[in-house]
Amino acid sequence: MDFFNKTGKMALGSRLRLLTAKVTEDAAKIYELYDVDFSPKWFPVFFTLSEDGEMTISEIATEIGHSQPSVTKIIKEMATAGLVKDNLQSNDKRRNVVDLTEKGIEVADKIIKVQSGDIDLAIDSIISEATHNLWEAIEEWEFLLERKSLLKRVHEQKKLRESLDVEIVDYNPQYQAAFRSLNEEWISTYFEMEAADYKALDDPEAYILSKGGKIFVALYNGEPLGVCALIKMEDPVYDFEMAKMAVSPKAQGKNMGWLLGKAIILAAKDMGASKLYLESNTILKPAINLYHKLGFQKIIGRPTPYKRCNIQMELDLQNN
Repeated sequence: MDFFNKTGKMALGSRLRLLTAKVTEDAAKIYELYDVDFSPKWFPVFFTLSEDGEMTISEIATEIGHSQPSVTKIIKEMATAGLVKDNLQSNDKRRNVVDLTEKGIEVADKIIKVQSGDIDLAIDSIISEATHNLWEAIEEWEFLLERKSLLKRVHEQKKLRESLDVEIVDYNPQYQAAFRSLNEEWISTYFEMEAADYKALDDPEAYILSKGGKIFVALYNGEPLGVCALIKMEDPVYDFEMAKMAVSPKAQGKNMGWLLGKAIILAAKDMGASKLYLESNTILKPAINLYHKLGFQKIIGRPTPYKRCNIQMELDLQNN
């Protein structure tokens, strides 16, 4: 259709609904063709009862992937049509169940034993005429969307597109206010500022840069919205610490933390580091997930100047 050629894949849902409406309209007429007074929307519930016998509404809902209110409404409609009996006691007298009536069993024989064979052959004829097998494609799409929803996939594309507007630059004095304010904002949100924070944030040139460290700033459309530091350590095991990573809430979702982390790791490698260290707190779940994604692994037993630290991690730069 020309309309969908204009909209492209944006109108996938609308196109599928239109196709579903066409098939459903024909389905209603097909039941009439076989002299069956039946609504197409009843079929999943009806088929399940014909196959498995008496079931509770919750069992039916689980089996066909519908909500319990939806199944309850369909059961009431089918009961009015004389196809099912509801509020029956199960054989063990412990549950209320639904089952087909004698009329429902007769209709099932007509639909499943006669009508379904003709429908299968008709659909097979469409498949033989088509370039692509829609039935198999639907199954494949269901599997893929179960693994990762369309919403999540669009969110990933949005992050990727917006991350192209993020520029990672070296620190210079004009970014000192941003370096402090961004860190102070997130620390004060979850914890409280400590003495070690003030040392690094009040004078980053003396505390970080002059000692052989680096600071990176993430600019979004020219505005500094993210920062991260690489701090030189006097330690026999670790050459540098990744610290003072902070991203403004208004820049979240733009891959800024990932880009800053990758810049820090690359800088540490360029300076010959073999291991990278960091400290954090497990209530910062997005940050911990980011560190794992970057390749950091949890370690234990090291001293820390921060009261808020309850997790320490390291990255082996020689294997990453």
